[in-house]
Amino acid sequence: MSRLDSMLRRLTAQRDGLNWAAAQIESMEGDVLDMGLGNGRTYDHLREILPDRRIWVMDRVLQCHPDSTPPAQDFLQGEAEPMLQKLADAGQTIALAHYDFGRGIKSEDVAEAARLSPLIARVIRPGGLLISGQPLEGFEQIKGPDSIAPDRYLFYRG
Repeated sequence: MSRLDSMLRRLTAQRDGLNWAAAQIESMEGDVLDMGLGNGRTYDHLREILPDRRIWVMDRVLQCHPDSTPPAQDFLQGEAEPMLQKLADAGQTIALAHYDFGRGIKSEDVAEAARLSPLIARVIRPGGLLISGQPLEGFEQIKGPDSIAPDRYLFYRG
């Protein structure tokens, strides 16, 4: 599969997974967390499908498209560990988290996801959903929408 086809498959899975998860948490209380702002496409989509939810966003630097810039009070800039700790210490309850950290080096990205999993567990509410392109540890893996191949995106319940 070409890198372009792989990217299209990933983005389609990401969109379908977020739409599915938004419907799943409709009656659940809690905020949303987007880990890895990047260009801001996912954040922009989350704003559209979950307009009444507070959406926390974290990344090392703010370098997204101007139309996808989160409000300053919802953007946590810095390394993931202290930002997740900050959310946990503030008592934030997350109903839906999207994990999109990584540099594209699979072994490093998997190790980072494993290292961050216990911190993510501190903020996700019981029964909350996690969607990730990387395997997370300590969560119940669940089946996502039928339109997504099991190896393309991973779904977990907190």
